[in-house]
Amino acid sequence: MTIGTLDWTNAAERPDLLAEPVARAVGELDGAGGIGGIGGIGGITVAEIDPELADTAAFCERYGVGMDESANCVIVAARRAGETRYAACVVLATTRADVNGVVRRHLDARKISFAPMDDAVTLTGMEYGGITPLGLPEDWPVLVDEAVAAHPGVVIGSGLRRSKLAVSGSLLAGLKTARVLHLAN
Repeated sequence: MTIGTLDWTNAAERPDLLAEPVARAVGELDGAGGIGGIGGIGGITVAEIDPELADTAAFCERYGVGMDESANCVIVAARRAGETRYAACVVLATTRADVNGVVRRHLDARKISFAPMDDAVTLTGMEYGGITPLGLPEDWPVLVDEAVAAHPGVVIGSGLRRSKLAVSGSLLAGLKTARVLHLAN
């Protein structure tokens, strides 16, 4: 998969560019025949980047990646009856997730907010600005916007600020806890 000006390689061959939970998830997908190598259907590739350019707009500008080829993963905290549950929302960088509408209703939450940075980092084992839907806790729903699910190849975080992953939208939509919804606001 070639996106932008980055030097992409098979993610399974570069675990050093992945946060530990992401490397574990990539290994599980690879072992199940789920990644298919560079450019393969469902392939997961990784590229090293300048960590100072991990934020979406700066990353896209520097590496020639369109905002419509980049997806953001945000962690939300859903509260109801004194219980807090976490979920991930994955949308293209050109849109925003309808957190207070679609996401709140889907999670049956009374209140919902973006998870505090310290909680998101601690609970995911990933760096802020690199959180990705691969390798999240197994009981967390991954809400994937339908535009992401239909995309042939999007750039997402790797769990670290110093690299990015390229994956097909169908791979994200096929994750065990994924639900495809119209999340874009």
